[in-house]
Amino acid sequence: MAISTEVVADDIQSSQLLPQVENSLKLSTDYANSLVRSDGHWCGELRSNVTITSEYIFLRYALGLDIQTDKAAYCRHILSEQNEDGSWGLAPQIPGDVSATVEAYLALKILGFAPIHAVMQRARKFVIQSGGVAKVRMFTRIFLATFGLFPWIAVPTLPVELILVPSVSPINIYTFASWARGTIAPLLIICHHQPIYSLPNGQSANNDYLDELWIDAQNKDVPYGLPLSTLLLNGDLPGLAFSCVDKLLYQLNGLRSIPFLRTYARRKCLEWILDRQESTGDWAGIFPPMHGSVFAFVLEGYKFDDAPVKMGIQAIENFCWEDEHGKRVQACVSPVWDTALMSIGLSDAMSPNRQVIDRAISWIRNRQLIVPYGDWRVYRPGLPPGGYSFEYKNTWYPNVDDTAAIILAQVKHDAGSVGSNSVIAAATWIAGMQNSDGGWAAFDVENNKLFLNKIPFSDMDSLCDTSCADITGRILEAFGLMMECMPEKTHASHFFPTLQAASTRGIQYLASIQEPNGSWFGRWGCNYVYGTSHALCGLAYYPHNSQVSAMVQRGLRWLKAKQQADGGWGESLLSYRSAGQDQQSSTASQTGWALMGLLAHLSPEDPAIKQGIQYLVVTLQPEKGIGSSWPEGVFTGTGFPNHFFLGYDYYRHYFPMMALGRYLQKARCQTI
Repeated sequence: MAISTEVVADDIQSSQLLPQVENSLKLSTDYANSLVRSDGHWCGELRSNVTITSEYIFLRYALGLDIQTDKAAYCRHILSEQNEDGSWGLAPQIPGDVSATVEAYLALKILGFAPIHAVMQRARKFVIQSGGVAKVRMFTRIFLATFGLFPWIAVPTLPVELILVPSVSPINIYTFASWARGTIAPLLIICHHQPIYSLPNGQSANNDYLDELWIDAQNKDVPYGLPLSTLLLNGDLPGLAFSCVDKLLYQLNGLRSIPFLRTYARRKCLEWILDRQESTGDWAGIFPPMHGSVFAFVLEGYKFDDAPVKMGIQAIENFCWEDEHGKRVQACVSPVWDTALMSIGLSDAMSPNRQVIDRAISWIRNRQLIVPYGDWRVYRPGLPPGGYSFEYKNTWYPNVDDTAAIILAQVKHDAGSVGSNSVIAAATWIAGMQNSDGGWAAFDVENNKLFLNKIPFSDMDSLCDTSCADITGRILEAFGLMMECMPEKTHASHFFPTLQAASTRGIQYLASIQEPNGSWFGRWGCNYVYGTSHALCGLAYYPHNSQVSAMVQRGLRWLKAKQQADGGWGESLLSYRSAGQDQQSSTASQTGWALMGLLAHLSPEDPAIKQGIQYLVVTLQPEKGIGSSWPEGVFTGTGFPNHFFLGYDYYRHYFPMMALGRYLQKARCQTI
């Protein structure tokens, strides 16, 4: 039965709403508790698009690994993601993507689907209408080149000697974002070897296995960049410089003509990669470095039984998720993130079962990275460690956003933990990772050389890890809560000035990047609702700062203007392309975000807040088993804006819980 979610503010009486909120929190808390794993943590599925699973199929097929055992499960997943127009997209309910569609088509063909199959015919029609294989992104070109489906000459030159460039150089492996450097390092080895693996029709440097997807299959040497004359006319000097260097490297055969240097660079590159492999086999906690590194080691002569390869393949298998919809590979796993945010949700909901949160906090604390190594130390060598990673095992790349969320989880659950070694170490590390502009990024510091996105192999605008509003807002919230809970006479009170100074700079950063309409861009969640909510939640702790009042009022006006007729909020991933393309049905996670931003500054009697709370109450639905949750079919998480999106299964649950809990706390205080 369809649920009507249209509400009118005047019809909502607080006396009626509070019992409904209390019941909703009980049901959602029951559901959260039913999801907790045996050791006390949470980890929901992290969905992306079919390219991740397709690329794993490419890896297994190229290396001669078994694909028959899971063939049916892979096919179920890929087929379930196809759109009506034959395409595969980067996320549900957004237009199809030619690269994702080509990769899905190739994966299905390898798995046995004939080109005459209706599924393949529909996909082919979409690809041809989109310009054919010639229009795929750079990474798809590289994957196709490994099967002879794209000429290696049509791939930018990636000399492995890059690994030798010292960190003091303006461009070196560490000037790329953590996710990029972890992916680039094995690509240097792959592009050195330029392998061509067999397909079902054989092995060829000009394989015709995908010719039906080309508009002109006789001309596959498609340029991957604009002509130098066009770059010059456009005044794109960085792009022009990189393109000239690329052409020079091509003339120098990618530096292969210096054998002793190439041999040394390959060895150093392998050492760099091997150093960063976790004891569980993972690299950087994300699929692309894991996928590429397995390829790299095999190309360098490692056998399947050798530890780096065997462990690497198992690590990818550990990322797999299988259910009635098939088998797919997650781009990443999010146990620490999910556990921190679920703990915050339960604390905000005033869960009576504190033992559940106790175990979760204990589980998290045991994962604090207190050993002094990681790529972040290249540019912060004297900073004491204290961060947390996003995944089960990722000691090289702690995450600033996760670490701030964990401070919030600990202090919300137990205000006395504000002076604990765990919280102080985490806050010290975060403060030391602040950028010169006053903001914070996800993994790195001063990783802001945006001109690197002009490098020919970069067509996803994702080579840098810059400051952003959402992370900065969460840190301001964490630091603000710490200062609010920190007694004057404790061993931690000496840290107060550090928190205060960092927060002042963070506020200045948010002031400098607020949009003219009052919103903030959301880097890691969709999009302006996410960024604006986190900024407002952080700024709530600093009412005496002279800049804050005006910023907050503009942000609140924008949020209220975006509320929909049903009382909720919803913003499309297409808003990353154009702020005018933001229309989408309301979602539980985005409504939770918006409400938290409003509740940080307004009375619970505000009509917009009451409408939003009512939306969450009426859209709560029973789950199989215990308790209730909110349905959400779209993605609201972001990997790379416009290019890679994420669907966190638990976003639909813990963010609405936070909003309902904060509303209930504030409403109860108001009635006392």
